[in-house]
Amino acid sequence: MVMALQLWETLKEAITAYTGLSPATFFTLLALLWAVYYVVSGLFGSPDTHYQQRSRDYEQTQPLPPPVQLGEISEDDLKQYDGADPKKPLLMAIKGQIYDVSQSRMFYGPGGPYALFAGKDASRALAKMSFEDKDLTGDISGLGPFELDALQDWEYKFMSKYVKVGSIKKDDVPVTDGASSGESAEKKEAEAEAEAAAKPVEDGPSESAAAVRSEETPSTNDAAKEE
Repeated sequence: MVMALQLWETLKEAITAYTGLSPATFFTLLALLWAVYYVVSGLFGSPDTHYQQRSRDYEQTQPLPPPVQLGEISEDDLKQYDGADPKKPLLMAIKGQIYDVSQSRMFYGPGGPYALFAGKDASRALAKMSFEDKDLTGDISGLGPFELDALQDWEYKFMSKYVKVGSIKKDDVPVTDGASSGESAEKKEAEAEAEAAAKPVEDGPSESAAAVRSEETPSTNDAAKEE
């Protein structure tokens, strides 16, 4: 503490000796000079920086075109709307539903913090708040309850803020093979039942046939009486 006071006294004496100003006046002038430098450097900065800033401001002030309904499109088609082409809308999907997020290009457009989500169904990544490529998918299987709640919050936000313009086309599941296998199984089952019903006949005469045969054949006692 004593050394700090000694250094302060030495600094005040040096300021007065070399500038002829009091310490308070010296530090006031220093602050004013710094403020002037900051303002001047902003006015006469790099032309490229000013051009980029003006271009960005111009884009933000321009009215956005109305959203275009796309209907069902594939995931490959959705990749065309990742913001790389400024003439196309900026799209993003959650749980298979596609939204136009062009009004938030600063977030989802090129250079934005969520740019990697654009042009994709990023449901899994949003649920896990992950920026890994493996999570940039619409597959939400295996997610926990907290992750599903987080995804639900994201979906509510998008539904209230952005316009839905389409959905992701689901892959067609072939049913021919399944139907044919089902038919063949039924056919085999019917054949097995028919074979089981016919088996007693093949093995030997049935009980009813034996009964009829016994009625038609006279017994030995009856034959003796007739004689």
